[in-house]
Amino acid sequence: MGLFGVMRTGVSGMNAQASKLGTVADNIANSSTTGYKRAESEFSSLVLSQGNGTYNSGGVEAKTRYAVSDQGTLSFTTSSLDLAVDGNGFFIVADAAGTPTLTRAGAFVPNGEGFLVNTAGYRLQGYSLANGAQPNVVANGLGGLEDINISQNQLDAVPTDQALLWTNLPDDAVDVVPANLPSANAATAEFSAKTSLIVYDNLGNEVKLDVYYTRTTPAGTNPVDWEVTVFDAANAAPGGGFPYTGAALSTTNIQFDETTGNFNAGPPASPTTINVAVPNGSTFDIDLSGSTYLAADFTVMEVNTNGNAPSAVEKVEFDTDGTLYAIYENGDRRGIYKIPLADVASPDKLRPSTGNTFEVTTDSGDVRVGFPGQGGLGDLQVGALEGSNVDLASELTSMIESQRTYSANSKSFKAGSDLLQELVNLVR
Repeated sequence: MGLFGVMRTGVSGMNAQASKLGTVADNIANSSTTGYKRAESEFSSLVLSQGNGTYNSGGVEAKTRYAVSDQGTLSFTTSSLDLAVDGNGFFIVADAAGTPTLTRAGAFVPNGEGFLVNTAGYRLQGYSLANGAQPNVVANGLGGLEDINISQNQLDAVPTDQALLWTNLPDDAVDVVPANLPSANAATAEFSAKTSLIVYDNLGNEVKLDVYYTRTTPAGTNPVDWEVTVFDAANAAPGGGFPYTGAALSTTNIQFDETTGNFNAGPPASPTTINVAVPNGSTFDIDLSGSTYLAADFTVMEVNTNGNAPSAVEKVEFDTDGTLYAIYENGDRRGIYKIPLADVASPDKLRPSTGNTFEVTTDSGDVRVGFPGQGGLGDLQVGALEGSNVDLASELTSMIESQRTYSANSKSFKAGSDLLQELVNLVR
């Protein structure tokens, strides 16, 4: 090879240092880029076969390595949509064509269509929790995910489908004859106690339910029978009360043990619920199981219903388990999406792409999907961003080293060129 080999070796050295300077330039340019992972050049020697006397100079090959697995510094923000991964894992995002990819850049904001996008315009992916659905996680793939959109939850009405009403019924209540029971809906109706519940129909309208409690067995009887009857308050007579213009929505008989004041254990056991069909709404059970029969006044001890009138979304926010909640003006808090994290066996072998994204390769290993904090995945930090893992001081030092080494390689190239020129001059 001789002098030509010396020159080629010098060229390979300059190319390798140029490659290193390229990674340094990228690192410095992206030192403030959210989620950026440092690139660095590593060198591998190229050795040619050697003879007994003459040395054949080889060269050097530059290989680029990405420090994807190195954690960047977390900085906290004021946005509840800014996300960072503390530990292993990547957010799953998709481009406009719907192609999924991985990223650590978690500065998400809603765009004009309501999709959560990061700075590069990639849409955050998650599992829908609509209608109480549970996430169906595909552990080894990115299927089943959809673009997170918050605009579809701007106005919502939820019908009541469960209720709880626990009361104490007084032991000194007087029994009522069947003809005057509330269930007969006569003008002469009598009752022992009354309360009301507000529930919601399918359109979010308030429906007031009148609940009547009436003792039907005389004192000294065991078990003690009570009738529970529910009416739509909108059907009450003028001034309220009986007779209602519509039949009772539901009636049931419950029994209490005279000696303990608890529901009769049977046999047969006393019902502990009453089934109600709300006009233009759901049919559900009102839970009465915590009610008692004691020597005290009628008391509502606990009451709870779900459902709400039409309410606009005031804001959305993430929880650390990856659930995205819609916070409504009426105070309701409802999970609408849950975001997973993805990871691979060798993150440093992922292929970087435009927009701070990473593509899975054969060297990185297959992707696995789970939720934050589970199965070795990192924790989700809400209101935080992961900064670049570039150390400017190290990059500037590397730049100076590469400059000097590039210059030294150019000297060896020039030396070979000068010697070759001397060789050519010998024939003159």
